[in-house]
Amino acid sequence: MNALTRWNPFKEMEDIQDRLTSLWDRFPTHRSRSEEESLATYGWSPMVDIVEDNNEYLIKADLPEVKKSEISVTVENGLLKIRGERKYESEDKSRTYHRVERSYGKFERNFSIPGDADGTKISAQFKDGVLMVHLPKDEKAKPKAVDVKVV
Repeated sequence: MNALTRWNPFKEMEDIQDRLTSLWDRFPTHRSRSEEESLATYGWSPMVDIVEDNNEYLIKADLPEVKKSEISVTVENGLLKIRGERKYESEDKSRTYHRVERSYGKFERNFSIPGDADGTKISAQFKDGVLMVHLPKDEKAKPKAVDVKVV
């Protein structure tokens, strides 16, 4: 016996909008001479997680197939900037490509440094395609417990 499911037209419209936005984002704003050039010049944006604990902020950026030498992490004017480039692999003519969905080219992500962070003590490490940027909290900004004697 078949189960009935409730049709939600708004959810369907939302799904269509998400697919169109995703498709629209894949195309550069200018036309290139070749597909390879188009893929190489299209900017993309790596996905990140930002986690906070008592001691630091941790930004983890997914950068698969990006070389360490192609990554730059800087702090300027209260902004943490992560820049880099994922280069387009030259097409192997002996292979048939059925789908190419991954984006290539230069990227840049900017994050405001929180007021309780110390941008001068930032550190970063890159391992297994994940960039981890450690932004320690300022010692002065850390909450301290004060015992109050009641008389």
